[in-house]
Amino acid sequence: MFLPPLIYYLIFRYVPVVMAVVISMMDYNIYKGIFGSEWAGFKHFIDFFNSVYFGRLLRNTLMINLLSLVFVFPAPIIFALLLNEVRNSLIKRMVQTISYLPHFVSTVIVASMAVTFLSPSVGLINNILVQFGMERTNFLLDPNYFWGIFTFMDLWKTLGWSAILYFAALTGINTELYEAARVDGANRWHQTWHITLPGIAPTIIILLLLKIGHMLEIGYELIVLLYNPNTYLTADVIGTYVYRRGILDANYSFASAVGLFQSVMGLLLIIIANKLARKYSETSLW
Repeated sequence: MFLPPLIYYLIFRYVPVVMAVVISMMDYNIYKGIFGSEWAGFKHFIDFFNSVYFGRLLRNTLMINLLSLVFVFPAPIIFALLLNEVRNSLIKRMVQTISYLPHFVSTVIVASMAVTFLSPSVGLINNILVQFGMERTNFLLDPNYFWGIFTFMDLWKTLGWSAILYFAALTGINTELYEAARVDGANRWHQTWHITLPGIAPTIIILLLLKIGHMLEIGYELIVLLYNPNTYLTADVIGTYVYRRGILDANYSFASAVGLFQSVMGLLLIIIANKLARKYSETSLW
């Protein structure tokens, strides 16, 4: 029983990692293959660190992830807690189901919706601004708005789906604890603070650790669909830069080097976060 998963992980997990590490150290040529391409050492890593775009890419990647950590990560927790207080099961299931729908919407459609709503000529947001006597703004051409637009779209798409784990954690809390708390005179807020939140705390910590481990990674598909040269100042992240250099320019060694850098940094971040979690709580990844 152990052999099939072992073979799966060797072929589809570990071999690609080893191949990526090897390619990142070479001037990989797709026609010559790994055995025919020349070794380049750390050239691609040095090129990336010395790139004039490195500081901008790192800042944008970290800032978008920090905004996600502050606004997108706690939103499903709050949503699950609020919905848990609804006693009408029909309304509860209906709201829960509706909240899942954005997760199944294609990224292309999400980008199209953003373009439509933010259109300077016929967009809903600009029409509302005009009603309040404000001028129309081309939000998608102004770099100052990109972080906010991306964070909002990410929140809208992931809110309901991300809350599933918290709904599951809430069902695992012993109901006798609530009954005992009510007997002791605890109101809803006290029950939430002293029973519900501690009950789902392990789930929150585990998901937070995993989130921190991906602080240098962003689902760049939505960014690629929304950004343009006018917004590169705030919209260009490591993933989109790798997409242009690695995929469009066919520089696979450079893309592998940057991917390896992201993985190593993610591993370091998750080790540090896990160590802090073990120190200050009873929950950790290992």
